[in-house]
Amino acid sequence: MKILCIGNSFSTDATTYLSRVAASAGITLETYNLYIGGCSLERHWNNVKTEAKEYLLEINGISTEKMVSIQDMLEESYDVITLQQASHFSTKYETYQPYLNNLTNWLRDHGKFGEFVLHQTWAYEEGSKRLTEEMGYQNQADMFYDLKEAYAQAARDSGILRMIPSGQMFQDLLQAGIGKIHRDTFHALIPMGRYALALLWFTVLTGISPRKVMFCPEGMNEILAKAVRELVHASYLGFQEKK
Repeated sequence: MKILCIGNSFSTDATTYLSRVAASAGITLETYNLYIGGCSLERHWNNVKTEAKEYLLEINGISTEKMVSIQDMLEESYDVITLQQASHFSTKYETYQPYLNNLTNWLRDHGKFGEFVLHQTWAYEEGSKRLTEEMGYQNQADMFYDLKEAYAQAARDSGILRMIPSGQMFQDLLQAGIGKIHRDTFHALIPMGRYALALLWFTVLTGISPRKVMFCPEGMNEILAKAVRELVHASYLGFQEKK
């Protein structure tokens, strides 16, 4: 399976361990992440129009140090293309359109792929200045509620049928008392947050339970890794039941 992520640092967080997670369950999964820090849907669309070679290409979680355009990447075919909004715009649906629909329409005409999948990003850490001062929220649950609604509307309006509910999974981990999952109040903690994201992406994309995963990243013990796998499994099932 080949995945092209048109994203930013949040897709870097999600794909760093993904190929290794899949390999440990006997699945070959290749990830190609187009990284620009904080890149929004509007900027992605502008980059399409200008054929800008502004993306740092990461393959299977490792930087190639190569700068590419979206057009460069469409010389290959993919099973899945993922799209997401920049986290600081994620709560405001008016920032998604018309850029998301422009991107999906253009990619349908110019790309070779199986389907789009929308990557639901996550809320910032409770009490962080990014949450309270930049985003204007008193608590992170309110930020999550607004981004959840915006992503759901984006899925409906774009016709994207599947979503990777990373934001919901992070909320579920917090409610389960797993502890800290952010590393700088907004990116995913290394290794646990990135590991949980990779498990969820693997399960959504392949349909295989994270319980089948044997990979444990450096810096985690197997007891904690098993607990995270169980929590991600429960979160995924809960999301599926609510659909």
